[in-house]
Amino acid sequence: MRFGSFADAWTLAEDIPGWLTPDQARLLWDEARRLQPGARVLEIGSYQGRSTVVLAAALADSGGQVVAVDPFVDDWKYGSPVTRSRFEEHLARAGVAAGVRLVADYSTAVRPTWTEPLDLLFVDGKHDVLTVLDDLKFAAHVRQGGRLLVHDCFSSVGVTLGVLPLLRPGSPLRFLTRTGSMAVFELGSPGVSDRLRLLAQLPWWARNIGIKVLLRLNLRGLARRAGHDSLYDPF
Repeated sequence: MRFGSFADAWTLAEDIPGWLTPDQARLLWDEARRLQPGARVLEIGSYQGRSTVVLAAALADSGGQVVAVDPFVDDWKYGSPVTRSRFEEHLARAGVAAGVRLVADYSTAVRPTWTEPLDLLFVDGKHDVLTVLDDLKFAAHVRQGGRLLVHDCFSSVGVTLGVLPLLRPGSPLRFLTRTGSMAVFELGSPGVSDRLRLLAQLPWWARNIGIKVLLRLNLRGLARRAGHDSLYDPF
């Protein structure tokens, strides 16, 4: 199946359960479309395939492939015994299953033996600090000048603490920008301006953590006053 525009892909993906906003999906589409023919994209954390469909659709015309890494474990929020089957059904319904290779395992188990070069890395797996730090090590396989996208960056304590070490001298990634909570990093040693851009996101992160606290306390009115009109955490 061919996809001429982002609108074509989003029509197929928007009804799939998940936490990817339309503007973040557009970012994934744009980043995947800029890759060379035959590109390989690694996605860590697929859930029911919302982001996977967008990425695979973006690569469909150029013969690229999405490698989707997800253990599909039972979890009160993100997993269930049928999550994998729904993931596969959604890919088939969208007509992109042929462009996706599923690795049903933990990213931390896959990473130590990974050897394939990557053109784009999308990190949206487990949100604890240690897992994020390990997932970022996949950047060693990203081609020079390639990019890395991190979802829930500056809206999750674990993810944000996992990317802050990128401020250190000798870091392999430089922060470019973000769309909502999706941060864009590029392979390359960060300069002063790159570090300042990253630090400038911390007030927004603190605001998001505050909103999470208000939602946990069922103080949704205060959350709305802070500009968050949703039952869900900022993402």
